Amino acid sequence: MAKDLNPKCKRCRRAGEKLFLKGERCNSQKCAIVKRNYPPGVHGSTRRARLTDYGTQLQEKQKAKRQYNLMEKQFRLTFDKAGKKSGNTGENFLKLLETRFDNIVYRLGFATSRPQARQIISHGLLTINGQRVDIPSYIVRQGDEITIKANKKNLKLFKELTDRLKNKEVPGWLNLDKNKIVAKVLHQPDMKDINPNFNVQVIVEYYSR
Repeated sequence: MAKDLNPKCKRCRRAGEKLFLKGERCNSQKCAIVKRNYPPGVHGSTRRARLTDYGTQLQEKQKAKRQYNLMEKQFRLTFDKAGKKSGNTGENFLKLLETRFDNIVYRLGFATSRPQARQIISHGLLTINGQRVDIPSYIVRQGDEITIKANKKNLKLFKELTDRLKNKEVPGWLNLDKNKIVAKVLHQPDMKDINPNFNVQVIVEYYSR
């Protein structure tokens, strides 16, 4: 499986905002955006380049791609799949990104970052409707139930999960029983549920050139 090996903190600095790629560190004073809120590089702290229309489109695409922890090929294939569906391509694209298994695990609070969510899934620690699923890109559908595999609940990773989930706000399209640690997809996410921090229409324009 291909991976982006570039430093995670530099990806946030390049985007100019937190992408929450390093879990709890992103909420601490150690966060790179707190310590060095300027682009990486020799001249990063002295000037910001003026962006052309293409540069703006590329920047938004890169921000979304890095935030969802995808490589370019995965990101583009998801966009192409959204374009084949009826309706608004941008909305379809966001819904496909949001209903990825790794993103839902992150949204539920089972993982503190999407990279960690991908690792948890790849190790086969979670189930969907009682069946082990180890594919991070699996599209979770309405009515699907997600829980920790029975023989993995005593892992150190999950022992303190109940306490951590007490103050976790879960999106309205998901339901989470915080005591039993069982989640269910109630319906497909709406645009108001997703509320992205990037302009999806600009990404559509980028791929439509």
